[in-house]
Amino acid sequence: MTPAGPGPFVRDPLAGKLPVTLVTGFLGSGKTTLIARLLTHPGMNRVAVVINEVGEIGIDHDLVSMSSENVSLLANGCLCCVVRTDLQDTLRQLFGQRRAGRIADFDRVIIETSGLADPAPAVQTLATDTMLSTHYRLDGVVTLVDTVNGARQLSTSAECRKQIALADLIVLTKEDLAGSDAVGPLLDGVRTINASAAVRRSCMGDLDPSELTGLGLGSARAGAQTLRFLGGGLDLGDTQQTNLDGAYLGGRLPGARHDSSIRTLALTFEQPFNWSAFGTSMEALIALRGPDLFRVKGIVNVDGDPVVVQAVQHIVHPPVRLDRWPGPDRRTRLVFITRGMRAELIRGLFDAVGSLHPRDQA
Repeated sequence: MTPAGPGPFVRDPLAGKLPVTLVTGFLGSGKTTLIARLLTHPGMNRVAVVINEVGEIGIDHDLVSMSSENVSLLANGCLCCVVRTDLQDTLRQLFGQRRAGRIADFDRVIIETSGLADPAPAVQTLATDTMLSTHYRLDGVVTLVDTVNGARQLSTSAECRKQIALADLIVLTKEDLAGSDAVGPLLDGVRTINASAAVRRSCMGDLDPSELTGLGLGSARAGAQTLRFLGGGLDLGDTQQTNLDGAYLGGRLPGARHDSSIRTLALTFEQPFNWSAFGTSMEALIALRGPDLFRVKGIVNVDGDPVVVQAVQHIVHPPVRLDRWPGPDRRTRLVFITRGMRAELIRGLFDAVGSLHPRDQA
């Protein structure tokens, strides 16, 4: 797969695609409360919210009209859509109805998954379904973590740990019930699994919709948002930190802890790759350890050009060549969220494959 990008006279490959945000979290984490609040927020006009069971959320008082069999138009212009088949069909139907003018226009989708759902298949669907990948792009995965029960769920539930591992944003809920003393230990556990995700706190779903959006790569034109996507201003304590000085993608990750098999590994490579070497290295890593490779995100120096790559387990999203480097750092920087893997082994694989693909053969 050749990286696409906005070179001279080439269209931005991400332009015009509808951003999709997945909201996940273990049972009781507060997803229903959050979605119910979002459905009444004035900032949700032109947003389609896809939920699993309409019976869980009372929206009748906000209903303006039935736009289609399973899509409700709310008073604030937000569309509420119920999954009746599978997510793939639902997104196809939404786009078709939007294009045909049978439902109100929307420019963003927020999807609530079930409390036991693995978000990986939904992320992979957006990358592998030809129709969906043409019209939609993943903006990010938001995982809610219950401060009251989160520590226990982290220790007993593989689903909970994987939801955290795939997150771009972690939202801690129910702090008012658990008390502030519970936040520190829970946050330590969350960061052990996923040290690169930003962290926010929410009480009774009081998040502005803007905090759930703009998490992903929205354009091949590099800018401040590109750095945020790559981890610039990485939130490891002060949630107001916005420093975009180039220390992105693991530059401030805490040291790995011994008490979790799932952890964040940050690797830096000084020498540029050719695309053949990098692609072969990723293919080999996925073939060997795909189920344990929860997520990969990074910027790769390909013969001097910046290429953004993403992968979820065995599915690699189409690479995107940026129009320029987003900062002064031109090293390849990759973050791997893995289970039972060591950084030395990953680096050894990349070095070994790279030695078989000299750059002068690119």
